[in-house]
Order: sequence, then C-alpha cells, then structure tokens
Amino acid sequence: MHPYKRSERVSDLIKEEIADIILHRLKYKTIGFITITAAEVSDDLRYATIYLSVLDPEEEKRTLRKLRDSASAIRYELAKRLKIKYIPALRFKIDKSIEYGFKIDRILDDIKEGRIKKTIEDDEDLF
Repeated sequence: MHPYKRSERVSDLIKEEIADIILHRLKYKTIGFITITAAEVSDDLRYATIYLSVLDPEEEKRTLRKLRDSASAIRYELAKRLKIKYIPALRFKIDKSIEYGFKIDRILDDIKEGRIKKTIEDDEDLF
C-alpha cells in the first residue's frame, strides 16, 4: 500500500512536469522568473490548481494571464508525458504563502527590535 493518496502522488508529478513544460516548452519569453510552489489535484483527478510565485510582484498579473492563456497547451503537453486516464483541467493561482511568511518575519523582527507599533490583532490584512 502506498503511504499517501493517489491524488497526492499525481500532484507531485504534475508539479514537476508543469515546471519543466513552462521552462522548456512554453514559447513566451516575456514570462518573468516563476517558481511552481505546489499543485493540488482533486481526488477524482479531474482538476488541478497550480500555485506559483513570481519573482517580480509587478509582473504577477501579466504572468498569470499568460499562463492561463496557455493552460490548454500546457495540458496537451502534460497529456503526452503522463500515462493517466484523465489529464486534469489546470487552474493557475499566485501562491500568497511566501508573502505571508515574509510578513510574519517582519513582524517578528519588529518585536525583537522593540519597534512594534501595533499589536498583531490590529493588523487586519495579516489573516
């Protein structure tokens, strides 16, 4: 028996393959530096949400739009590489966890240095 669900194993595989497809097969040269941070595949393997981070925050929207426009081409290339019954429909989203982690680090640094001006509960956009 495998130690975790099939959808989790397929998620890992899809993450690696999509990163390779974007790096080597996608024709857009104007896509900024991106990192595929995670892939979540539904239990029935029909849908996959691909999370990514973009190095330049100003290019997030443009990069996301280009990837969404290329989703069918990426899915087609994925179908050639994977031998599974259903190739999931792809959805791309910006991964906000990295930004969230940086914000937590800044707050902790401020607390450590004694520069904190408001409590964490007052920071509405933190949660």
